[in-house]
Amino acid sequence: QVQLAEAGGGLVQAGGSLRVSCSASGRTLRGSAVAWFRQAPGKEREFVAAIPRTGGRPIYGDSVKGRFTISTDNGKNTVYLQMNSLKAEDTGVYHCAAGERVITSSLPSHRAYDSWGQGTQVTVSS
Repeated sequence: QVQLAEAGGGLVQAGGSLRVSCSASGRTLRGSAVAWFRQAPGKEREFVAAIPRTGGRPIYGDSVKGRFTISTDNGKNTVYLQMNSLKAEDTGVYHCAAGERVITSSLPSHRAYDSWGQGTQVTVSS
């Protein structure tokens, strides 16, 4: 399995922007689907965004479409999540995930991924 480590979380005001990153070690992320999920206190883990194994078009959860952008830097073996126009409801722990056998229809499912980072806290104040 690949080891994942998130960074870049913090406190930001509503309407602001933040970029979180996920660095991979142990093996390359090439050929793996990569994704971001988030979890707020007392709520289930929510799908945020993902890039398919083939590197095709990213997909996004409905609540973040048009505001968040997922990207990768294969040279740095890193996944990014750019978050704009942040809202209080975006608050949560953001986890990155990777999986070598994730099919397109399963991209939004956290059960499809076999490698996870510990998460980084994002807090949006209203």
